[in-house]
Amino acid sequence: MRTVVFDLDGTLADTVADLIASANACFRALGHGDRLHPDADGAVAVRGARAMLRLGFERVGGAWSEADVNGQYPLLLDYYGQAVAVHSRLYPGAADALRCLKAEGFALAICTNKPEGLARALLTDLKVLDLFDALIGADTLPVRKPHADPYREAVRRAGGEVERSFLVGDTETDLLTAAAAHVPCLLVTFGPAGSTVEDLRPDHLLHDYADLPDLARRLLG
Repeated sequence: MRTVVFDLDGTLADTVADLIASANACFRALGHGDRLHPDADGAVAVRGARAMLRLGFERVGGAWSEADVNGQYPLLLDYYGQAVAVHSRLYPGAADALRCLKAEGFALAICTNKPEGLARALLTDLKVLDLFDALIGADTLPVRKPHADPYREAVRRAGGEVERSFLVGDTETDLLTAAAAHVPCLLVTFGPAGSTVEDLRPDHLLHDYADLPDLARRLLG
């Protein structure tokens, strides 16, 4: 089975505004007001909750530590879980590309560092959960990306073979994951990092989801 594995935030869906809102809710509750902005801080948002909290605490100033970050982390996830898809949207053409791949017999999987429950909730709200044969989140296994095991398990659960798969992502973490699993990596240029992903030298760049089915055919036959 040919398998295409996708990252989620910044790859399949623009989730920045909802992620930033959850972090800002934490800082407002602490009396600091909004510390992050969806336009300027998107690249940090897709790196995860702790990255957003660290940036926010840096902007607050004063003494802070990882204990502060860890203390706010479950609160941020709770805020986010209550509003996981208020502003989040699939990138243009993503749903059509997924359906085209499914129609051609490709298996589809998600491998994300978002907690599995939140990833499932988001994909449900975006009405594409049923298109995926497997979903691996940050807490599904004892390890997370860039370890290769989450990727391999996503392919296995989708019914595929790692040797006939590739990863679509948007960050260095995805590139390192693909390298660890010894599979090709496509990085999208329309995520928060934009065209700067070219500097990471992935196997391929994806500028438009309309191009993905043809790339998949070329890579996996």
